[in-house]
Amino acid sequence: MMSKRHLLFNICIIVFPWASLLFIGKRSFKRFSLAGIFIVVFEILNHKFGQKRNWWKFYDKRKSFMTNELPFSIGPYMPLSMWLLKYSFGNFKKFLFLNIVADGMFAFVIIHILKKLRIVGLNRINSLQFFLYLHYKAYLLYGVQYLVESKWRMKVNR
Repeated sequence: MMSKRHLLFNICIIVFPWASLLFIGKRSFKRFSLAGIFIVVFEILNHKFGQKRNWWKFYDKRKSFMTNELPFSIGPYMPLSMWLLKYSFGNFKKFLFLNIVADGMFAFVIIHILKKLRIVGLNRINSLQFFLYLHYKAYLLYGVQYLVESKWRMKVNR
């Protein structure tokens, strides 16, 4: 059974990031949503991989992908990816810097807070390995958006 604390946490990590997209603008939402969808699907696959290898441990007794890993995938991942692309696409150094800050905050600070709250903690990997697990997807995100933009430019130039 999922604790009330975990349920409230899951609702918050889904609702607040998605609510922030109300302020991103319709044009930016359309522009970056394909890359955002790609990264969410890719992250779900990564979460399944990490779950099988016990890289993290959720403190609720029931092991359920739907209540444990999935809210992290569908909650903050796509909105944060879209915001990072909006403010840095076209400037790869800025994009990397913002991703390093965001991934570093999660891997080195937030994950320890979540462990103290008894929601999730790292199990078979350390914080640096978790940071690398989070960060390598930034290159994929930028690459997918670059391909989307180049296809769009080719379509417009015809």
